[in-house]
Amino acid sequence: MSKAEARTARRRSGIAAVIVLAIIAVFVVRLFDIQVVSADSLRADAEKHGNFTGSAVLPGIRGSIVDSEGTTLAVSSVAYDAALDPALVEEVERIDDAGNKYVESWGRLAERIGAIIDMSGADVEKVASDALEANPDSRYAVLKKGLSTEQYRALVDLDAPMLALSSEKTRTYPNGAVGGNLVGFLNAEEEPQEGYEQIENACLESTDGKLTYQRSGDGGVKIPGTTKEDPAPHDGGTLQLTIDSDLSWYLLQMLKEEVETQKAEAGSIMVVDVKTGEVKAAVDYPTLDPNDPAASDPEDRGALVLRRQFEPGSTFKAITAATLLDVGAVTPLTEVQASSHEVFPNGAVVGDSFNHPVYNYTVAGALIDSSNVALSKLGELVPDQTRYDYLKKFGVGEGSSIGYTYEPSGVIHPVDEWDNQTHYATSFGQGLAVTMQQVVGAYQAIANGGVKKPLHIVESCTSSDGEVTTPDLPDDEQIIKESTAEDVLDLLENVATQGTNADAIAIPGYRIGIKTGTAQVANGQGGYKSGVYFTSMIGVAPVEDPQYVVMVSLDQPRRETSSAANAPAFQKAMTHVLQYYRVPPSTEPYEPLPKFAE
Repeated sequence: MSKAEARTARRRSGIAAVIVLAIIAVFVVRLFDIQVVSADSLRADAEKHGNFTGSAVLPGIRGSIVDSEGTTLAVSSVAYDAALDPALVEEVERIDDAGNKYVESWGRLAERIGAIIDMSGADVEKVASDALEANPDSRYAVLKKGLSTEQYRALVDLDAPMLALSSEKTRTYPNGAVGGNLVGFLNAEEEPQEGYEQIENACLESTDGKLTYQRSGDGGVKIPGTTKEDPAPHDGGTLQLTIDSDLSWYLLQMLKEEVETQKAEAGSIMVVDVKTGEVKAAVDYPTLDPNDPAASDPEDRGALVLRRQFEPGSTFKAITAATLLDVGAVTPLTEVQASSHEVFPNGAVVGDSFNHPVYNYTVAGALIDSSNVALSKLGELVPDQTRYDYLKKFGVGEGSSIGYTYEPSGVIHPVDEWDNQTHYATSFGQGLAVTMQQVVGAYQAIANGGVKKPLHIVESCTSSDGEVTTPDLPDDEQIIKESTAEDVLDLLENVATQGTNADAIAIPGYRIGIKTGTAQVANGQGGYKSGVYFTSMIGVAPVEDPQYVVMVSLDQPRRETSSAANAPAFQKAMTHVLQYYRVPPSTEPYEPLPKFAE
């Protein structure tokens, strides 16, 4: 070969090398672009069009609601069902871990499916063949219902095109109507509608996850090792309430009987632990079973025990007495003269519930006979603003620390808006409005040495990863002196032992203190109904070391229209509470106070 030819050959080789290097460079740049620069967008595009990615939903489970002892009040579960598409029953192309393709027969796949769902392979095949025999165009045949989460995930992992998997969430309430008024319920779309299902939804709600895996380029073969959870499912937390379902069960059965016996429209009972402020029961009748909310009247689907607003009536005479005692205006034996009906200097007219001559009452006697006239005269011993301030301290107009949805705040007007009648009426529990939890909260403070504990129904929320959070409650508050609280308890015990309901509410072995209340019922036309009332009775026990406050209310009882209608229910409720919590009987003697001044 001549030198010229050699140079030409070398030139051609160099050009070829340059061309090859250029081509390689193009491929490298393109590969870098695909794998690095554009990887995310290409992956997203593939997922969007579904060519290379498969997925399945991993349902999160809504958290449970439990009572103070851990008894389940609400629980969710997920039921998985498996079906076959007979038209897709055929062999399946696979890729092994080494990247090699192979074919899995339908018979072998049926055996693997059967092993997961506790069926034989032959039975799985028969489901498909029977469906096709019945209808050659069949696209759906139920394989098995009620699979576990583990079975569901194992079937997803099989990537069998003929499998049709579905899931259904269910919410059940094992205790039914017991606590149902507080727990609430979900609608058909699993959305919370009432109660603590709604209030504490942030604790209970779950989020679904997604199981994804990649397929081969033709979209037909699942690639081993590509399965991942993104995002992972998140289960809801466990909400623990302070209520006791066993206690609530008894109170609900008893309340139903008493509402029917007294021919009342409705009734409620609340029980509170004096030392902690925990609400141990908050029962309504009528109420609802959250398993079937449509069976209840819409007005009964929430907790009326926490939503009803009413004039407290005579139960708040104890608050007037506490105010007067706390500022030193009276002692339990301070005298006050009162007839059964009087016209006051400002023109206001006040009457008692029974006719009587002028009595020379003690403060104790005024409460024993529940004299409106006597309390009106005693109330004038302090300025209106002082009584207003104490009513606010006891919680009137302040809502409550329970914070239930649509819970009223209560009503008390500023002193400069009090008319001549209100000036006196607020001394005996009229001219203002409260909720049951406000009345119970006031008596809790009296029973607890004057220290007001925040009432609460939520104990804690424990997240699915074990983190425990508790409600942010107000601080304890000393609203009256301890000596004042002791004096008021003495007054309430004398009401229990010397009042008209003494025999009906007595609990052998225990010293108790009570007060009753009767309120007019609005007629919806700006006036009041005639002859029917909203009645209540509240008490604490044992008086020498109070442990529990119990309040019973009846809406418009017609058999006995006064607060005496509440006595049987109160006596049964308080007796059961003391026995249920094993409260020791009283050991200190009762010392009666005189009803009339000498």
